[in-house]
Amino acid sequence: MTDAAATGTDWAAWQESWDRQQEWYMPDREERFRVMLDMVEAVVGPEPRVLDLACGTGSITDRLLKRFPKATSVGVDLDPALLAIARGSFDGDERVSFLTADLKDPKWVEELPHGSYDAVLTATALHWLHTEPLTALYGQLAGLVRDGGVFMNADHMIDETTPRINAAERAHRHTVMDRAKDAGALDWAAWWAVAAQDPVLAGPTARRFEIYGEHADGDMPSARRHAEILRAAGFDEARAVWASPSDTLLLALK
Repeated sequence: MTDAAATGTDWAAWQESWDRQQEWYMPDREERFRVMLDMVEAVVGPEPRVLDLACGTGSITDRLLKRFPKATSVGVDLDPALLAIARGSFDGDERVSFLTADLKDPKWVEELPHGSYDAVLTATALHWLHTEPLTALYGQLAGLVRDGGVFMNADHMIDETTPRINAAERAHRHTVMDRAKDAGALDWAAWWAVAAQDPVLAGPTARRFEIYGEHADGDMPSARRHAEILRAAGFDEARAVWASPSDTLLLALK
């Protein structure tokens, strides 16, 4: 019996609380996932081999398998706390495996169980990278996505050519977020404070902050710049397939 099982850890509850915390920042999060999976089905069909990149708690994998029961997923992340939730949530599901890896390490791909994937999917994660490591990562992904396969990145992609639009959107979004917080919503810091008090997650959470610190924001280039980097890396086509006022889902086709 695992330590989590022994203490009765409710992994579904942790998944739910993570989703609610993320939705505080991104109210269109589920719509984003829906379009992502629509495009997976459109490009590679309903039985894909997926690499869930910077998988966190396995949010993409969860939705992938509920929609496509014959899909398989390999989740990759460095965060020990979020990976603990992911592993606990999918324990016993032979369609899923997880790998602890640092995407900034050039050798991380050598640990993967497969040499190619139908789809590589990621959400709300790569904005932690600056442009140089992001460019290197996109080059590696071009080698992992099979011909005809797809890479999708759903994230904050800031268009610096529209500063007034950006400021208005941000002000409105934060007003709505403040109202939700007053009503009891947990933000990033509050969620991690709860995790740090949990008997199972306290240790992994402490290690997580040793690795990352409080937070690390990368360069957050525009969707157009992401597309340019992906095409230079070896993808044939790349463009946004969905956008909210603050986020973009960008698709690259190999």
